[in-house]
Formats: sequence, structure tokens, C-alpha cells
Amino acid sequence: MDPLLLAWSYFRRRKFQLCADLCTQMLEKSPYDQAAWILKARALTEMVYIDEIDVYQEGIAEVMLDENAIAQVPRPGTSLKLPGANPAGGPSPAVRPITQAGRPITGFLRPSTQSGRPGTMEQAIRTPRTAYTARPITSSSGRFVRLGTALFEYIFHHESDVKTALDLAALSTEHSQYKDWWWKVQIGKCYYRLGMYREAEKQFKSALKQQEMVDTFLYLAKVYVSLDQPMTALNLFKQGLDKFPGEVTLLCGIARIYEEMNNISSAADYYKEVLKQDNTHVEAIACIGSNHFYSDQPEIALRFYRRLLQMGVYNCQLFNNLGLCCFYAQQYDMTLTSFERALSLAENEEETADVWYNLGHIAVGIGDVNLAHQCFRLALVNNNSHAEAYNNLAVLEMRKGHVEQIGDLQRSYVAAKKSEETFPDHVDTKHLIKQLKQHFAML
Repeated sequence: MDPLLLAWSYFRRRKFQLCADLCTQMLEKSPYDQAAWILKARALTEMVYIDEIDVYQEGIAEVMLDENAIAQVPRPGTSLKLPGANPAGGPSPAVRPITQAGRPITGFLRPSTQSGRPGTMEQAIRTPRTAYTARPITSSSGRFVRLGTALFEYIFHHESDVKTALDLAALSTEHSQYKDWWWKVQIGKCYYRLGMYREAEKQFKSALKQQEMVDTFLYLAKVYVSLDQPMTALNLFKQGLDKFPGEVTLLCGIARIYEEMNNISSAADYYKEVLKQDNTHVEAIACIGSNHFYSDQPEIALRFYRRLLQMGVYNCQLFNNLGLCCFYAQQYDMTLTSFERALSLAENEEETADVWYNLGHIAVGIGDVNLAHQCFRLALVNNNSHAEAYNNLAVLEMRKGHVEQIGDLQRSYVAAKKSEETFPDHVDTKHLIKQLKQHFAML
């Protein structure tokens, strides 16, 4: 069998290491074989390849070395840094948990900052924010026509040497007399990775003038999100939908931005539009199910999570959510079974801690305080920094009358006032502050 054909067969079956090894043997015999070089570069790239479009998370370099000036007091509803209250009357922060930045926790875990191969601090800053994504390979990232394009992808993804990749892309753009939109997109990607957002914006806009592509709209929207301009990103997505009606990735991008801005009802509408186009879209199903759960509709949420189970999604998080939905929908026969399955599928201690934490809530719901105490303790055994478990243990100790294990009244009052500033309409916080004021009056 022809070695090149065999190597290509390995590549098609995603056996990238075998493909790269076979290409190396071919290149030892024929060092100038371009087909072998391209296939080897592609195989090595695919080992660490991720779709840059799906990765929004900021890395070490962006957090520590950010020099972009952003308005300190933006208008309400125009910033992702200060999402504000829900304008459409969806679930309040008392019901739906939020992140430290004030954004609601989404129903779908998106690619985060798990890096390719960082060994040192310098390498951690250089390496991309890599993580595998379920998104199919895109038209622009899948272009490997010549050796130059394959070489660029190898340098950019495998070696994470953005500066060299930028130099190669700039020379290639110059060679093509600035008429090749693909190389302009690659320069924009390099500028984005280097934190030069305005330069990246110019390159993506120039590429769009030459050739309108879905990927370019998504990359440019990423730039605006990084510059904290969600309204501009929304307008851009809608322009893209005019050119590509019903495009799922554009609809999903709009839904994500609305969700981060705490406009849950608009996000749910766009996720439903996504499902009209693609009824197997996992992220849309999970987010709509999460929205129904926090809107006090566990029976409807249960239908969406069961749909995910039918589609083959089989992990700890899904069974965790199924257990909670079954409990609040009063289907008690399935509750403990789902949590047992979640515990057996947990891949790390953090996931195990979350399952035990939710089991503690189930125990509180059925009135078994001792079981709840044990569950919260087990959550802390698995994850010693589980703040919610500490908080609920403190509540249980207070109910037992063990006030000395909690803290002093002054610290409680300071914490309650901070809570009131974060969420002014929280009834329990108001009640606690009233009780503390009564205690202070008696002193």
C-alpha cells in the first residue's frame, strides 16, 4: 500500500500520531515531498486544534496586562462588566445563581482556558486558550490548499508562536497583493491573540469587504465582546443574519450575549430559534432547560434534559440536573437513582462535591437535617473551598443554636450590607439586617 495513502487513511480515522510518524518516515527518504509535509503539519495541528471562535475566556496575559480603556460607569444594558438587573422579568438572582462578576450561571459549560502545553509562566502567557469544542471544523479554518496555509496553522496552533505566525501571514498577504481574505482573517486572529483588538478589528472588516464569511462575523464579534461592546456585537450578528439567514452559530452568538447581559428571556427566544434550525443543538437544549428550571418549571426542564440523555449525552452534570428536576417535580422515585448515577460518573472531586451539595439540599427539602449535615460535610471533604457548602453548614448550625461556631454580629452585619448592595431586593437579607439592628438596639 502506498505510504502516503496509508498516512491519509490514518488522518481520516483521527489517528494523528500514527499519521505523523508515517509522514516522518516518508520525509526521511524524500525530504522535499510537499504532500508529506502538508499532511504531517495537518496531523500535528489536529492534535491540539481548537476552534478559536468558541473560546471567549480571558487568560493570564489579558487579565494582568490589559491596557484597554473601558468606561467606568457604562449606561445600563450596554456592558458585560456590569450586567445589572434582568430587564425582562426573568428569574431573580435569589433564584438563579450568578458568577462573581454578576452574570447568571449558564446551562452549558463552554470552552475555558485549559491550555495546550504550558510549562512556565512565559509559555502560559504565550499558549492559546485551548480546549476542544463540539463545533464542526469551519470553512476558513479548514482551508489547507497550499503548504503555506498548513504551515501557518501548525505554527499558530501547535507551536503557539503567534509572532512568527503573524510574520508569515503578513508576508503571505503582501505576496497575494492584499486580495486574499483568508490571510487577513489569520492576521486578525494573531492580533486578537496578542490583545491588539483595534488592529484585529481592521483586518476582519477588510476581510468582510472582500468576502463575507460566517467565521469572519464571529471573529469580529469576539473582538467587540473583548472590548465590552455587546450592543455592537449584537448589531454585527444581525447584519450577519441578513447575509446568512438562519445561521445557527450567529443565532447562538446573539443568545450568549443576551444571557451574559442577564436578559434571560431574549436569550431563551434566540435559543428556541436555534432549535428551529437545528433540533439537536446541545447548548440550546441545555440553556432552555436551565431557564425553565430556574423559572419554577422543573417538569418542562426535565423534558429538555431527557432529550439530551436520548441524544447520547451521558455525564455527571446531566444526571445531577435530572436528579434536581425529578425532586422539584415530585418524581421522588428517580431522584436518588439519578444522583447515584451522577456520583458514579463524576470525573473529579469538584464534580463529586457538587453532587453531595445538591444531595444536601434534597435532605433539607425532606426535613432530614442530620443527612443534610453529612452531605454538606462530604461536599467539603471533596472540595475544601466550596463556599456554598460552608454557608449552608453555618445555617444548619444556627438552627441547632450553635451560634458560637458562626461568628460575631458585627461581621454578620457587614456581610449582610454587602449582600444588600449586590442584590437590593433580597428578602432574606432585609430580614437579617432587621434582626441584627434589633440585637444592636438591645446591647
